[in-house]
Amino acid sequence: METFISILRGINVSGHKKILMSDLKALYESLNFKDVTTYIQSGNVVFKTNKKTSDQTLAKELENAIYEKYNFIVPVIIRKIAEMKNVLLINPFLQDKTIDTEKLHVTFLATTLGQEKLENIKNIDYAPDKFIVIDKEVFLYCPNGYGNTKLSNAFFEKKLNTTATTRNWKTVNKLIELADNHL
Repeated sequence: METFISILRGINVSGHKKILMSDLKALYESLNFKDVTTYIQSGNVVFKTNKKTSDQTLAKELENAIYEKYNFIVPVIIRKIAEMKNVLLINPFLQDKTIDTEKLHVTFLATTLGQEKLENIKNIDYAPDKFIVIDKEVFLYCPNGYGNTKLSNAFFEKKLNTTATTRNWKTVNKLIELADNHL
């Protein structure tokens, strides 16, 4: 069985698209996923499966199941544990020891970007906020807080034409820790 992390976009925000984590866990288990663990209320789920399918197919299966149960659309982004561990290794902002890790975030993209999409954002500057795109992740440094940045999920979704969802650096680390406990 392989361990995956799913990151749901836009649930339990300001009372919208409410899903209890116990119900979300039960939904995953009903799809025959094993060792399902949720983390905080924003839709982070670690699970195992022996299904041999693409991340996009797994995401679509979860999106459809959520829609059938709750009658609203929730985008789901999937990462294998190795991919998430790589996020820890390649975060370019960790090279700068003056950066407060409490101000680091990762925006997870549903798809890998082609060069033409990256051209849409390469000259954007919202200083003091900074971003660097590597593969399917956008590494963010928001010294005044994520709630005050223009580099939101909606910004990246519009500019890059893909689904995006963001987690703070502490949550990314915790999800990897939880996934490691599933091995």
